[in-house]
Amino acid sequence: MRSKFKWIFTLLMALTMQFSFAQEKTITGVVSDASGPLPGVNVVVKGTQRGVSTGFDGSYSIKAKEGETLVYSFMGMRDFSKVVGASNVMNTVLQDATTSLTEVVVTAVGIKKSVGSITSSSEQVKAKELTQAQNPNVISALAGKVSGLQIINTGNGVNQNNRVQLRAPNSITGDNNALVVIDNAISTLDVLSRIPTENIESVNVMKGKQGAALYGSDGRNGVIIVSTKRGTTGDKVKVTLNSSVDFEDVNFIAQRQTRYGQGWSGSHVSYENGAWGAEFDGTIKAVGMVQANGQYIYAPYSPIKDNIKKFFNTGNVYQNNINISGGNLDKGFVNFTYNNQRTEFVVKGDELSRNSLTFRAGKKLNKFTVEGKVNYAYTKSTTTTQALLQELYQAATNIPVEQFENSGNEGAWTSYYRNPYWMRNNIRFNDDITDVNPQFNVNYEINKNINVNALLDYNIRNSADSYYRNGYTDLLQLGGGDHSTISQIDQTTANRYKLYSDLMVNFKYDLTSLIGFKGNIGMNNQAFNSKRAYVGGDDLVIPGFYNITNISSAPRTFTRTTTAYNNERFSNNAKFQRRSQGLFVNADFNLGEYLFLNLTGRKDWESRLTGDKTPTNTYFYPSAGISFVPTALESLKDGKILNSAKLTASYVKTGSAFPGDNGIYGINELGQLGTGYPFGSNSSFQQFVSITDPGLKPEFTETIEFSGKFGFLADRIIFGGSYYTEKNTDLITGITPSNTSGLANFLTNIGETSTKGFEVDLEFFPIRNDNFKWSNQFGFSTYKTTVDKVTDQSDEVSIFDNGEAGIFAVKGEEFPLIKGTAYERDPSGRVIIDAATGNPVRATEYKVLGKATPDYILNYNGYVDYKGLRLGVVMDYRTGHQFYAETKDWLSWSGHLYESAINGRQGFIYPNSVIETAPGVYTTNTNVVTGGTTYSSFLSYFQDEYADIAENSVLDATALKIREISLSYTLPAKLLTGTTLSNVKFGVNARNPFIFLAKENRGYADPEFSNSGATSAAGTTNTNSQGFSPIGKYPQTRTIGFNINVSF
Repeated sequence: MRSKFKWIFTLLMALTMQFSFAQEKTITGVVSDASGPLPGVNVVVKGTQRGVSTGFDGSYSIKAKEGETLVYSFMGMRDFSKVVGASNVMNTVLQDATTSLTEVVVTAVGIKKSVGSITSSSEQVKAKELTQAQNPNVISALAGKVSGLQIINTGNGVNQNNRVQLRAPNSITGDNNALVVIDNAISTLDVLSRIPTENIESVNVMKGKQGAALYGSDGRNGVIIVSTKRGTTGDKVKVTLNSSVDFEDVNFIAQRQTRYGQGWSGSHVSYENGAWGAEFDGTIKAVGMVQANGQYIYAPYSPIKDNIKKFFNTGNVYQNNINISGGNLDKGFVNFTYNNQRTEFVVKGDELSRNSLTFRAGKKLNKFTVEGKVNYAYTKSTTTTQALLQELYQAATNIPVEQFENSGNEGAWTSYYRNPYWMRNNIRFNDDITDVNPQFNVNYEINKNINVNALLDYNIRNSADSYYRNGYTDLLQLGGGDHSTISQIDQTTANRYKLYSDLMVNFKYDLTSLIGFKGNIGMNNQAFNSKRAYVGGDDLVIPGFYNITNISSAPRTFTRTTTAYNNERFSNNAKFQRRSQGLFVNADFNLGEYLFLNLTGRKDWESRLTGDKTPTNTYFYPSAGISFVPTALESLKDGKILNSAKLTASYVKTGSAFPGDNGIYGINELGQLGTGYPFGSNSSFQQFVSITDPGLKPEFTETIEFSGKFGFLADRIIFGGSYYTEKNTDLITGITPSNTSGLANFLTNIGETSTKGFEVDLEFFPIRNDNFKWSNQFGFSTYKTTVDKVTDQSDEVSIFDNGEAGIFAVKGEEFPLIKGTAYERDPSGRVIIDAATGNPVRATEYKVLGKATPDYILNYNGYVDYKGLRLGVVMDYRTGHQFYAETKDWLSWSGHLYESAINGRQGFIYPNSVIETAPGVYTTNTNVVTGGTTYSSFLSYFQDEYADIAENSVLDATALKIREISLSYTLPAKLLTGTTLSNVKFGVNARNPFIFLAKENRGYADPEFSNSGATSAAGTTNTNSQGFSPIGKYPQTRTIGFNINVSF
């Protein structure tokens, strides 16, 4: 009997084992997302160590048993689980994890966290969003895609310049640009702008200050964390080619009057710059001065639509990118990218060529993980002066501008200004810049709870810049005009070296079954070295030979006044060095997956604040934040209506160690070259009359923020928002000391501002399935910064002032504030007219004319994707603010202004005006004429009165911008079966195709264009002159282009 049971037991065991082995089989399939096959996806049998990665075509093969679960995971996508059934084929479509609270993103100093555990507001922008319109500038590609993020253009052209401001400005005179971190190392906006957009994997915009607190003084303005591609694409090698071409043209120029032509005082004068001529009659008239052949250029005395636009060409932007990648971190990966960009701007001769190489590799070696990369970029550009637009606007609408391309100055359309074509060809800036950026990162796992990470990043830049201006002597001086130009040459060479290093020990422990702890202790070191040599001189002996030995006199040895025509600097050489060190600690505690506490502290040592009288150069920056995820509680999990929710609160104190104009040696007592010496030709030195407080300390910012994010109906609707308050103290402000001090300006800690703001984000997917996806993201942001204190001596300080208008910080007012010359008004706001002259009465002091900060900004980022056909749109709208348009002022005195010809050139009753009939008594004006009764008196009014009042040129800055429109199509994978191709995508795109401005802004300027830098009345220089749009800027442009992307 016992032997019978033993036989039966043996038989059952054999059948069980046979059944068990029979269930293990090979599962194959393809993993994709909405755009097609997805390489590099991790496929793991849940609860085991068995796993593979998908290949370049998204395919995988793995052994598993029926009933087991396969887990599919990929950064930026939601994890997906599927139980193995009878079928041997399991195809899977992953969904974006943009709104998932479990998505892991890179935060400060390279620490990876789930979105749910981040205790301040942040927003991620994926590679697909950055590249959809083929924008070669990563910074510009972010515009309109993140609420609270402002991309402020300070210069158009092949070398486009931008300021990047997150939320409100923290400083009056200092830098308000957000910090840029690339692959965990602090970098700059300039370096980011030179990285091909195709190289970017993702951008994490840390809007809340608590998310940037670990960067100490560097992170005061928020941080933009950029991750470049690593190329983990499975075992097979993947090759991707991307090629695009864009056509660029001028979007708009200022509208000018088309009723009166070239001339002055009502008469046609062929060499006049003004449009104060006779009314158009269509007759043939001479235009400009005599040409080289002794003849005039003749044209109908009629308006030519957009004649100035004919000066500009259709520009081109060519981009070609190749990427070769393969492997993964466990087995080793390699990623190589080559990018070529060639830009021909709308101004002939303005060109840029950039070649960049990136090599990145890494491998896990037992307990070591080693990664390294090298970026190389060589940029060569040549440009002319943007001041030519100032001359270009001195052309009446009857002038056939393009016919003067080869006329030179002697044959220009006016004798009072230079020919813009001559300027284009004879004033040139040439830049050669080489960037090399090696980076090395190593991680050692001591045990499962502790690892050590070391990062070394070295940024090297060598540049050689040259500027030349050919000379011209005006022999005719027709009509008293003289646009003679002295030839000039300037050359600069500079070398910059920046070392960034981190050493960090990372801890991870489960304190209990419910409480977890992650900690980081680290030290940071930054070293900056810069060398520069400059030489310049005037009067070239041999025209066209641009060598410093070719000047007729000695090189310049002292500073001379810079004008619109000159870029003079004194010959010099300089060397700068600065150092900073920081110790930081980060502690993260979690209670399950629903409650998170983050505490950070950083102590910085700063060489720029080290002086004989400086109390300390050491400053501490703390922060604390909490995040609560109620939907992670068992009672609220898997909610059918509310499926995800997150609430945060945080406090942070940060500072800026480089405020205002406090340069590397700002607090040191230095001398400067004098303008002469009593004994012969010896050099002399004198004390600076503008100095910095030797006890200077950082500007400090304390921020409190609350935020929330809620997902409904399986994240088909996502609503979020944040509210924050900021208090900025010890702001660096220039004050005017007493005359007995002998000083003109003293820079010290004294100003204060406060800010309140909030943001609201709404994302919803009306349709979301494997074949059809419709995504909509709306953002709303607003803030108000109020100046609480300027100095003990004054309630206002000038940021920039051109003599008629400027940007100011005024106690009790919003910042930045526009002030300038204005009219006197009665208590009802009506303009007071001088009964004797008919002119509006000028105010004796500057008046507040507007504010540069919008009441709010709306942004939209959406797309529709149907079976590989994708249409994307990005736009934003801002309103409630004003700006000063210097272009309007420039057009007003010379007769080109649209308003100067609306009702004919005759006097008028000034609208809504009054006459002061007795002191304090005002009567509606019904008979006193402004502008006189003759053409000449009308001209005099606009030239001598209207043009001098800044109030007339302060305009509504409301603007609706369609930033991007993109349409692409990805070929179905089945069409590529049997070929070596894994993905083929075609696209067409447009950038800035439509811009809608306020009615009163007749194309005078894009309100977003601001002054790039300005010297204040107090002697400080900064870039916070938003709200002042200078005339010396190229007009806004738009592009339309085509691209193709192919993967093998």
